[in-house]
Amino acid sequence: PGAVLQMAVALALGTGLALWWGWTPSASIVFGLCLFVASTVVVLRVLEDRGMLDSIDGRIAVGWLIVEDLGVVFALVLLPAVLGAMAGDGAGSSTIVKVVAFIVLMAMVGRRAVPWLLTHVARTGSRELFTLAVLAVSLGVAMGAAAVFGVSFALGAFVAGVVISESDLSYRAGADALPMQDAFSVIFFVAAGMLIDPRVLIEYPVRVATTVGVILVGNTVVSSLLMVLLRHPLGASLRLGASLGQIGEFSFMIAGLGVQLGVLPEEGRSLILAAALCTIVLNTPLYMAMEWLSDRLSRYPRLLDRLERQKAPRMAATDLFMATPANHTILVGYGRVGRTIGEALQRVGVPFIAIDQD
Repeated sequence: PGAVLQMAVALALGTGLALWWGWTPSASIVFGLCLFVASTVVVLRVLEDRGMLDSIDGRIAVGWLIVEDLGVVFALVLLPAVLGAMAGDGAGSSTIVKVVAFIVLMAMVGRRAVPWLLTHVARTGSRELFTLAVLAVSLGVAMGAAAVFGVSFALGAFVAGVVISESDLSYRAGADALPMQDAFSVIFFVAAGMLIDPRVLIEYPVRVATTVGVILVGNTVVSSLLMVLLRHPLGASLRLGASLGQIGEFSFMIAGLGVQLGVLPEEGRSLILAAALCTIVLNTPLYMAMEWLSDRLSRYPRLLDRLERQKAPRMAATDLFMATPANHTILVGYGRVGRTIGEALQRVGVPFIAIDQD
C-alpha cells in the first residue's frame, strides 16, 4: 500500500506542476507518470555498494521497486489507449485487445514451452548454451511482442521474465544473467549521459529545479512518511526514502512513448533527462544525509517511540538453544544457493538453521 500511495501522490504532483506550466492535460499526465517511479538500476547499485541488498531494508526497497515497476508496465500498456480515448481516437480499444491476446498466449503457451525448452537445453550440460537460450527467449519474446502484437518492448521483456520464472531453472537463469545485469547497468548510465542536452540546464533552470523538487518530495519525503505511518522503524523509513529519491530508465521509456505518441513536447523529455541526471548525482549525498539524520534521532529513544508509535521493546533477546529444533540441518551461508536449499528442505518438511554473516 505504501508504494501505491507514493506513486499516486507523485503522479498528482507531477501532473499538477505541468498543468501549472500551461501544458495540455495529456502531456501533464505523461509528465507525472515519468516522476512517480525510481530507477531500479540506481537503487540496486546503492544497496549493493552498502551491502544492504539482502537486509530487511534492502528487501523492502526491492519490493517497493517491484510495485513501481508493475505500475509502469500498466502505464505503458494503458497509456496509448487512455490518450487515444482522450483524443477521441478509437485505436485505444484495439491496443488493449492486442495486449490481452499477447498475455493470454504467453500464459497458455509460453509458460509451458519456455520451461520445457530451458530444461532440454540444460540437459546438454553446456552453460554457455543455456545462457544464450535465456537471452534468446528474453529478447525473442520482447521483440515478438513489439512486432506481432504492437506491444511495447518493455512489456514483452517483463512477460518474458515472468515466464522464465515458471521454470525450475529460474535461479540458474538469474545467476547467469547477473554479469549481463552489470553490463547493462553501465550501458544505462552511458546512454543517460548521451541523451541529456546540457542546454536545458541553462535555458530552463527554474523548471529543472522545480522538477527535482517534485521528485524529492513525491518520492523521498512521501515514501518516508508512509513508512513511518505503516509503523516501520524511522531509520529504515529514511533510508528507503533516500534510495527512492531519483528517476531513471522507466521514466525515459514513458517520456519516449509520450513523444512518440505526439503528446509530450520535446521540452518535457529534456526536463525528464535533466532531472534524472540531477537526482542521480544527488542520490548518494541524500542517502548519507538520511543516515546522519537517523543516527542523530537514535539518540532520543522517547522521540523515536513517539514517531514510530512503538509498543514493543526495541531489543528482543532470543535464546538460540531454546529455538534449536532436533534432527535438523545446518546451512552454512544463506545466499542464493543456501536459500534454494532451504526452500527444498521446507518442501520436504526438514527443519533447518541457517548461519550467515547477515
